[in-house]
Amino acid sequence: MADADRRNQTTVTEFILLGFRDLPDLKIVLFLMFLVIYVATVAGNTLIVVLVVADQHLHTPMYFFLGNLSCLETCYTSTILPRLLASLLTGDKTISFIGCFTQMYFFCALAATECCLLAAMSYDRYLAICKPLHYSALTNTRFCLHLAAGSWFNGCLVTDLFVLFMSQLIFCGPNEIDHFYCDIIPLIKLSCGDTRLIVLLNFILACVFTLPPFLLTLTSYVCIITTILRIPSITGRQKAFSTCSSHLIVVTIYYGTLMIVYLLPKRDTLSFLNKVLSLCYTVLTPLVNPLIYSLRNREVKEALSKAVSKYVAFTKTCRHS
Repeated sequence: MADADRRNQTTVTEFILLGFRDLPDLKIVLFLMFLVIYVATVAGNTLIVVLVVADQHLHTPMYFFLGNLSCLETCYTSTILPRLLASLLTGDKTISFIGCFTQMYFFCALAATECCLLAAMSYDRYLAICKPLHYSALTNTRFCLHLAAGSWFNGCLVTDLFVLFMSQLIFCGPNEIDHFYCDIIPLIKLSCGDTRLIVLLNFILACVFTLPPFLLTLTSYVCIITTILRIPSITGRQKAFSTCSSHLIVVTIYYGTLMIVYLLPKRDTLSFLNKVLSLCYTVLTPLVNPLIYSLRNREVKEALSKAVSKYVAFTKTCRHS
């Protein structure tokens, strides 16, 4: 009888993503901006993955993790931006119940995986700079595979359990989500039932997947900077600081905005601010990660130069044949 009542209550079959409803006059501008960002993000991250796979000189632990990160960022931004672009272009803000939960699942899984992967990458850099004599022995192929696979597995497994709990919620009232994607907190607010358990679970998981990885990343970079300060060459110190500082800025923006959105108390008056902060970890970091982590590196530039040279030579051969 209770199950029948519950089925009768669950009347919502689709949701409405309100998105940037406060900026109706900027719809075309937002569409063009997000389109350029999406194309650049996918192109940049795909290029990194292709170079890492194709070039033998990039078959190292650092670039193995960077390849994983670029693959993740491509999937990450593809979970959010295509739906947002379609909404801005057509004006259709509806998304099906299943579509909404699917988007939420992939977003949560990829976000949790990225937190673990960034921590793994910072630990790899710590070993390379602070333990150079033991680096090759410690970061063997098996170790790297375990770290990467563990990051993906943990992110997906925890999200499976969380979405399973979310699917038990009853949605029988308003169906307007005040966000540009199916985010957890706005979706929970639409539930007709008791949400205290799911809110607590969300807070615990957010703490587990942001605070420990962030602290591990921060500790790794503190150790790295301490080691860099001992480098006698001023040029060497400046180069190392330039790389580490850019890495640390991106990581801080990603973790910082995640923690602000998911760990601080929620206020309806701050909904627009939450959307802006959400853009930092859903749009900004996937865009700048290829530039910060890879395209500035000498090895990647050389691999890219070789790839371009081979392509030019191939096209010349095709024209003469």
